[in-house]
Parts: sequence; structure tokens; C-alpha cells
Amino acid sequence: MNAPLHREIPASILNAAQALSEVTAKWDGDIVRQLTDYIAVPAKSPMFEKDWAQLGYLERVLRTAADWVKAQNVAGLTLEIIQLPGRTPVLFFEVPASSGATEGATPASSTQTVLMYGHLDKQPEFNGWRNDLGPWTPKYEDGKLYGRGSADDGYAVYASIAAIQALKSQNVAYPRIVGLIETCEESGSYDLLPYVDALRSRLGDVALVVCLDSGAGNYDQLWLTTSLRGNAAGVLKVEILTEGVHSGDASGLVPSSFRIMRQVLDRLEDSKTGRLLPQSFHCEIPAERLAQAQATAQILGDEIYKRFPWAHYDCEGAGSFALPTTTDPVEALLNRTWRPTLSVTGAEGFPALKDAGNVLRPYTAFKLSLRFPPLVDAAQAVQELKTLLEDNAPYQARVTFDGVSGSTGWNAPSTAPWFEKALNDASQACYGAPCGTIGQGGTIPLMSMLSKGFPKAQMMVCGVLGPKSNAHGPNEFLNVPYAKKLTAAVAHVMASLPG
Repeated sequence: MNAPLHREIPASILNAAQALSEVTAKWDGDIVRQLTDYIAVPAKSPMFEKDWAQLGYLERVLRTAADWVKAQNVAGLTLEIIQLPGRTPVLFFEVPASSGATEGATPASSTQTVLMYGHLDKQPEFNGWRNDLGPWTPKYEDGKLYGRGSADDGYAVYASIAAIQALKSQNVAYPRIVGLIETCEESGSYDLLPYVDALRSRLGDVALVVCLDSGAGNYDQLWLTTSLRGNAAGVLKVEILTEGVHSGDASGLVPSSFRIMRQVLDRLEDSKTGRLLPQSFHCEIPAERLAQAQATAQILGDEIYKRFPWAHYDCEGAGSFALPTTTDPVEALLNRTWRPTLSVTGAEGFPALKDAGNVLRPYTAFKLSLRFPPLVDAAQAVQELKTLLEDNAPYQARVTFDGVSGSTGWNAPSTAPWFEKALNDASQACYGAPCGTIGQGGTIPLMSMLSKGFPKAQMMVCGVLGPKSNAHGPNEFLNVPYAKKLTAAVAHVMASLPG
């Protein structure tokens, strides 16, 4: 019997200092300006802007990015904007593998492919922005670029091309690289799978996915995302009357729609602890992820929860702050990555406080956002959730849970030796510290799709959303110094892919 083939783990010959210097110049000289212009365009995702096609903002930011990529004149790069009928458009680019001309370099595989991913659609405005800031009014201050979308994640296409340019500049061996930039991610990427299917033959044998749409535990090292929660969102509506009536006349006889809403939600969540009650919404936490959470807790400590903007008040001369669900760093990490949770993200049926008279409201509606552990099937959970909320309504009120969308989470595959070494080498070279691992509470639907389609691929899911960057909320910012280092680190890892 023949001995098994052994694949050498190559030492990357990329000069990290040179790569960082080059991408820094690119960011300072061009990318920051590009992202400043990008922030000013209200390219909201289709879920938040029904007239997206007529307004043309999504097409505008995609074409601007495409024009910029073309202007870089990257040797061998081909690019096109693709739009299937009735779908949001995508940007697709391709760079052939190098010949490995540098002395000592391993020639790049002509079949293995790196897939680089990002998106250009944005979350809506939200309120609470600083007086001198706004979602569509970019401001660059102390290394932070404020405004909606730059960190989540308009920078991805620009950083991807800068990383490729760093590889070409040093003439090192690198594999075939393709890029897929979508405009539907913040709506759950419901348009993405048709594009993946349409482009499957052109994507090739994907050995490494670089997804620049995730978070960072701090700004001191490279962070690899190892899991993503799934999600479900929908509108829960309780109707008890056809119109509002005088509360003095009806209260006590007509049940409050808000009280019925509370009773319905009590089926789903323990309001004292926040624990979701259906056991099927939970899963066992893999031992590897638990060990990683313990290691990450040692790095981040109480910054895991202190990084959030807690409400504070003066209590008898002493400052007091609102408290998290736990101050144990390990439990805090697991709560936001491997345990299900419920949030109410919007409400309807309530007048503004200044307009609220003595009227019993006819209905209450809440926008619900549920996060499921990575191993819970979202489609099955959504069906159970709808039945749980709608059946046997108190007082025979009309209870509906509509407009529901769901995405299954993702758990990273086992880390290959070459990939682990490349990540740590890149982090040490670019940040001066080893790579950290962290689960994320957000959802990137593409990752589950790609893991199924390319089960052998390694997944470099990373990003710039570190402490206080506040994606989706007010005062969102991109930490530019961190993004520069991340760009160089991505080039380092791509250069390390075995041939």
C-alpha cells in the first residue's frame, strides 16, 4: 500500500512589512476617499427600501465600485456586473493564478480558488447619531471613518483588490482568485443563492473563502470568526378591536392588546432570565468552541461586555450603570454566540408620547428578531415559532406572525494546519500578536451556503467590526488603521495557500 501523500505547509514568502506599507498607502491615498463617497449614498438593502430598483442607489454603489476596480488595471483581472431578472445586482471578478515566478516560490495551483466576498447594501438610518454625525454624512476623525456601511461592509471590495495588488507587487505565487460582491446581504441574502448557482462553474474549486463581513474582539490582533448564529425575523401582531376606543369606557372589559402580546411572548421567552423556552431552539455547544471561548475570555476579559454603551445615571452622588445578563466573560461569549435570544427591534400601533390620549389601542405589533445557535435549522425553527405564537390566542384575539424570514447559522470546519499557521503568521506580522478566535452573534447567510457547496474549503471569516464600531446602530465607524492591517493579513494568508 502506498504511503499517503504529504502536502508541505509553505512558509509564505510575502514580505509583510512591504505589504502593509503598500496597502497603507492605498488606503490613505484612495480607499478612504472612495468609502467617504460611498457613505453618502443611502443604498439601503431591499428589506428597508421597497423602491430600491427605481431609486438606483444599489446599482450606483455597485457601478462605482466596479469602475474603481477597473481603474486599478490589475493585470489579468476581468470583471462584470451581473443582474438576474428581478434580483439585486452582484459584482463578479476573476484573477488567474500566478506562475510562481519568484525564486523559491511554489507554483500556484491552477485549479484551487480563493473566493473573496463582501456586500454593498446598507442597514437603515436608525436614530441617536452624534450631533455632528449622520448615516449619510461621512466624517473622518482620529482614524475612524463614521457613517453607515463603510465597516459593514463597503470596504470589502476595495480591501480585496488592495490585497491582490500587494501580492502582485511582490510577484509571489498565489492561487486563482474570484470575488463576489452582493447587494442583498442586509436583507438575508435571499438573492444570493441564485447567483451562486448561476456562477457555480465559474467559481471553480474553492479552497479558501475570504469573507470580510465580520467582527473583531479588539483592535490588537487578527480575529477569525468560528461560528455565526442563525436568525429569524417577522412581525407579530395582536388585534383586539377594529378601532381605538376611550380607555375609561372600555378598559377592564376590553383586554389590552399589549397585555395579550405579553402573554404570547411569555410562551417563547422567560422574561426574567431571557432564556428561550422551546428546547429545540437550543443546541449542545461543541467542545472545541467552548475551549475557544475560554481562551478568548482570557484575552478580552470584562471588555466583552464593557464595550457596549450602557445607560448610566447618578444615584445619590454615585454613578451607576445598567448591567449585562452576566459579567462572567465565558458565559458572556456563549450567550452572544451559542445561545438563542429574542429582541424586539420595532413597534407599531403606538402613538408618539406627545399624541397619546386616553385611548385603548386596537392593536399592537412588534418586529421580532430571534437569534438561533449555529447548529439549529432555521426553517424548522421558524415553523415551530409561528405555531407557538399564533395558536390558541388569549381572548380569541387575532394573532399573526407574518413577513417571516430565516437563515441557518454556521459552524466553521476544522482548521487545516496550513491555515492555522498562516493566520498566526499573518497576525504576528501585521499586528504583533497571535490570531484570536471568536464566535459572532450576527448572521452571514452566504457562509452556510458555501460550507455546503464547498465542504473542503477553509473559511477566513473576519472583519473590522470591533468594540464600539456599532454596525446597524448610531455612530457606526470603520477603524481605518485596523482595516489596513487586515488587508495586509488577507494577502499574507492567500499567499500561504498550499499548491
